[in-house]
Amino acid sequence: MKAEIPVFSLQQGQSPLLVSIPHAGTHLPSWLLPRLTPQARQLVDTDWHLPRLYDFLAEMDVTLLVATHSRYVVDLNRPPDDVSLYPGQSTTGLCPVDDFVGNPLYLTDAAPQQSERHARIDAYWRPYHAALESELARLKALHGHVVQWDAHSIHSHVPRFFDGELPHLNFGTADHQACDGALIEQLVETVQSNSDYSWVVNGRFKGGYITRHYGQPASGIHALQLEMAMRTYMPETAFIPEFDDTFAQPARTLLRTLLESALQWRPANP
Repeated sequence: MKAEIPVFSLQQGQSPLLVSIPHAGTHLPSWLLPRLTPQARQLVDTDWHLPRLYDFLAEMDVTLLVATHSRYVVDLNRPPDDVSLYPGQSTTGLCPVDDFVGNPLYLTDAAPQQSERHARIDAYWRPYHAALESELARLKALHGHVVQWDAHSIHSHVPRFFDGELPHLNFGTADHQACDGALIEQLVETVQSNSDYSWVVNGRFKGGYITRHYGQPASGIHALQLEMAMRTYMPETAFIPEFDDTFAQPARTLLRTLLESALQWRPANP
């Protein structure tokens, strides 16, 4: 199995901050399309428009890694052994077979078998993570520490995963294991000082594989995930709207303030 297009785009910066966006990709390989249901082809679980929302990063000299393929091909924020990140709770897997509502993604008898799942890991998952690991090592060599920010979004109401309405901003630090506590405290203070958005730390979303695997504070890598409810930056409708700069501007302004705060932060014991 070989990818038809590059698995990721990479914008290299020189600052000690790396932003990864693993779920904004929309490409579906030609060999996969005929096997998917019409509903699956709508890609409703995509983290829509996040690269546009974070389009200020180049001005900040931040490294940006963005997946090009849909999470329906392979989920880059799941471990390669597909062990559940939330034991006992409903979740989707490394090579998902259903969407966030629970609808099947594949036509009858078209779901991937074990050999195909391994091939997808090799063709799509490993190259993305190799790039992420390489960039973290490069930036750590330059600065002695790195902040790794994993950017996500999700609909405000997904009953399969959580009750009620999700807060606007959902920070995950693997229960404070993936980054210095002083960093997340500084970010929360920034939210409280600059917006009326609701927020939570290590609520329903504690950070996925990327945050949990790469976050090694003792080794100078401080990882966190921000899962934004989509209503924070775009209208939530039955269809996916075009990106509205006016609607998104307050969220974009806050994100820039947050990332500037993360850039200014330094660990007490580098």
